[in-house]
Amino acid sequence: MSHDGVGLRAVMRSVAFLTAGALAVPVLAACSAEDEAGQPVAGQDIAPAARDLVADGGTLRWAVDAVPETLNTFQADADAATSRVAGAVLPSMYRLDRNGRPQVNPDYLESAKIVETEPKQVVLYKLNQQAVWSDGREIGAADFAAQWRALSGKDTAYWTARNAGYDRIEKIERGKNNLEVRVTFSRPYADWKSLFSPLYPKDVMGTPDTFNDGARRKLKVTAGPFALKELDRTGGQVRLTRNPRWWGHPTKLSEIDLIAVARDQRATALADDKLDLAEIDPSEAERITLAARDQGSTPLQGGDAVITPAMALRSWALAHGSDENAASDEASARKKLRKTMAKAAEQQSALRRFVVRKSLEPAYTQLALNGSEGPLADERVRRAVARALDRQELAQVVLKPLGLPAVPVGSHLALSGQQAYADNSGALGGQNTAEAQALLTDAGWVPGGPVKEQKKTEKAAGSQGKKADSDGTGDDGAYIVGEDDKPSDANDGAYNVGEDDKPSDADREKKKDPKDHSERHQRQQSGEYADEQAGKHLDGQRYVRKGGAPGAYAPKGTAAPAGAAAGVLAKDGKPLTLRFVLPSGPGSESLHAVADRISQMLQRIGIHTEISKVSDDSYFKDHIASGQYDLALYSWPASAFPATDARPIFAKPVPAADGSLSVEQNYTRVGTDQVDQLFDQAIATLDEDEERSLVRKADARIWAAAGSIPLYQRPQLTAARTNLANTGAFGFQTPIYEDMGYLKPSAKPSAGPSQN
Repeated sequence: MSHDGVGLRAVMRSVAFLTAGALAVPVLAACSAEDEAGQPVAGQDIAPAARDLVADGGTLRWAVDAVPETLNTFQADADAATSRVAGAVLPSMYRLDRNGRPQVNPDYLESAKIVETEPKQVVLYKLNQQAVWSDGREIGAADFAAQWRALSGKDTAYWTARNAGYDRIEKIERGKNNLEVRVTFSRPYADWKSLFSPLYPKDVMGTPDTFNDGARRKLKVTAGPFALKELDRTGGQVRLTRNPRWWGHPTKLSEIDLIAVARDQRATALADDKLDLAEIDPSEAERITLAARDQGSTPLQGGDAVITPAMALRSWALAHGSDENAASDEASARKKLRKTMAKAAEQQSALRRFVVRKSLEPAYTQLALNGSEGPLADERVRRAVARALDRQELAQVVLKPLGLPAVPVGSHLALSGQQAYADNSGALGGQNTAEAQALLTDAGWVPGGPVKEQKKTEKAAGSQGKKADSDGTGDDGAYIVGEDDKPSDANDGAYNVGEDDKPSDADREKKKDPKDHSERHQRQQSGEYADEQAGKHLDGQRYVRKGGAPGAYAPKGTAAPAGAAAGVLAKDGKPLTLRFVLPSGPGSESLHAVADRISQMLQRIGIHTEISKVSDDSYFKDHIASGQYDLALYSWPASAFPATDARPIFAKPVPAADGSLSVEQNYTRVGTDQVDQLFDQAIATLDEDEERSLVRKADARIWAAAGSIPLYQRPQLTAARTNLANTGAFGFQTPIYEDMGYLKPSAKPSAGPSQN
């Protein structure tokens, strides 16, 4: 996942990502004590060093997931590697600071500001007089105009992923001289700073053919500190070399090689001297940390246990194919184990040359609730699910073992430190078992109700009534959390939580609310109920329903304690079971741990979950995008321009011409008219304070609708050579490619992670 400055928007245009940002920015805006957005939860960790401490020359071999399919960030198949290349070789008018806020990029702009608002908004760009393309031509109005025409949406021959913002431009013209560009908007556009980052030359944007095909495999003309030398799909490598026409600070590195390496193979590639820098998963970070701490036979402290280096090596060897039983019985197996151990020892020793730099990505993981049909179409059930969750505990599951701050995310639209951030989770309310149970009772789900026998191929409740396909890996198939039936086959991938549980006396005596809720139910379906509840929150009031008995956590494979609300909740003869779909590939272990904990929390209020683990290739396309799930975990990047970028994620689905439902990127299918109106108002105001206020109000109403529940900011773990400077875990900030490099022999970086 790339977070190279405003290049985040390229990823936002394609798909949600699953799971499994330097010193030269002048006078960065600091967060004041009164700033509601606060500070980033974690600072960046890039081993900052002054340029005079960094050696000239050298090659940085940087891991990417894959060689990009296109070098055009405005196409649908652009990915993280596309954005990384663009950040190094193309102009960006703005880049993000360490707080995730856009700042003028002085290498390309002297200034940019709104110079007219009536009768229309006009932005005047004054370009750096030294800024030129690699063919010697000045960057100017012709490039701005070509990009506008390509992305305006008026010419369907251009295969663009989206045209947000560019469709509001009326004309682009030269100013008083070649260094001025005047952009006139037909309608006010608050997020105008998001435009022209990156900026492509008119040679690429000028015609549909050059836009659609010309920039997929090559960029003949560039204007960044680096230039594209080679894109080798067969060899899995992109080579970037110094741009001889670069007018800014000279690059410290001679070359950056982006090398495609799978995430589960990166620690080995680092040890084998094939990489210098790589984002890694927690398991590989642990290997590198153990290697760094390994001092001969000194034992390593690991939680409550003492781990010796030999134990760590043997564990690694066994995990990579050596059979322990065979090793004890057969000489050949012992020989194989010794060879494996020797290789492991060699690799562990090599990994001492690396350090794990860690921060938090500008992205958050959410629990998505599919509100299109089934039990979750009822807002009361969605709110009950949300109120059952202890988000602090879920954040700790992922972040605490990594030594990162375990702070739940309080906004759908921004992260702490960004201008639009405010914790609006109070619009929904915190964890409260009794209130969650009361909401379920209000929705007609009662314990001990009659349950009709369900076919094995059909869900008891939930979308489409089909189980997700297993990826064929045995234990990664479907299992039920909270079912009373024990598995008939030990190998069917199933386990049960809360077997033989019966409702308590308190549950049996729970009173039903006698009030007729038909009118409220109609308002819930239209989204008015969510808006009312968010409005109450904004007015300082709180929506509370009393009643219900507290439950208890049910550890996997054990019965819940007496009195727990773990009995089957039923309605119309169907049990309340939700289908929880997860990816099963490498790097998804933390999602599985979070899902298990969520299932236990839901079991506490009587909601059972059916967990299905599917292949990574199938997860998004066949389940999330198509709506074949009830619950799912996936992540969204945070944008510096939420009024533009977040609107399609939370827009109310509308019927399409063919009768289907057009959801844009709103894969939960939950939205309201008022949220859409707030986004529209935010994008149309030129008052920055008013825009932030409208975005925060929209977020409060998104919380109240309970279609998605932000959980935690994703960890960012990067393995880097110990002598690499100005690179690592960037957090929000756009990487400064020209400052990256290797420290001089006697130089040392600033102590510890860089802070705000």
